[in-house]
Amino acid sequence: MLFEEERKQRIVLFVEKNSRASVQELSQELGVSESTVRRDLKELEEAKLLKRTHGGAVSLQSVNFEASYPDKEDRLLDEKQRIARKAVEMIEEGDAILLDAGTTTLQIARELKTFSNIKVITNSIMALNELRDCRNIEVSITGGMLRPDTLAFVGPMTERSLEMVRVDKTFLATNGLDLRDGITTPNMLEAATKRKMISVAKQVILLADHSKLGQVSFCKVADVTEMDHCIIDSGASDKFIRELTQMGVDVSLV
Repeated sequence: MLFEEERKQRIVLFVEKNSRASVQELSQELGVSESTVRRDLKELEEAKLLKRTHGGAVSLQSVNFEASYPDKEDRLLDEKQRIARKAVEMIEEGDAILLDAGTTTLQIARELKTFSNIKVITNSIMALNELRDCRNIEVSITGGMLRPDTLAFVGPMTERSLEMVRVDKTFLATNGLDLRDGITTPNMLEAATKRKMISVAKQVILLADHSKLGQVSFCKVADVTEMDHCIIDSGASDKFIRELTQMGVDVSLV
């Protein structure tokens, strides 16, 4: 028996993954009555998490959709914090690391204050703000064009500054992680910046909560196999993790 919030979360994920769903499909998927599904859909529409249609619901997501930073910051916060803690375990004193802009990488920044000898480069205003008073960490910002939706610096100036460095580890955020279509994001400039981040790192670690799995956005960043390691929360399906591992990608499930 699912709790109400867990049931609603599964409805949103099912609709996002399949773009649409009927009341009957959701009733069978969740093992609840159709009247319960209809009530949940009404409340989820009011929360602007999906759109109801005659007989079901459709996703608000599309390959071009991009939620604003405040909209994403508190979503699946516990999962993001677990992913961040695992990521920090992979950092060693003396490392130079690159933090992509994102709500999960912000959680990494918040966990870095116990280190005494690391270098951090980031294109994230939020990560910079988090680390600005840490005298034990050398922090660099890439500069570039600021995207208000993601609070990230992107574009040719950002890429040029990244060409000047080499790092031990890049911690990469993503909007979508699909086994066939790879790592994707809605914005071309962000995609190009992420590709540059991959190219300057000895090791690339992808961070993805389970809501990103199976999702495809407008611009491709890289194939899944270009990642050295993926950190994913335990909301991922066994099938997805198994297939990702079979592709030769190291996975940490948290």
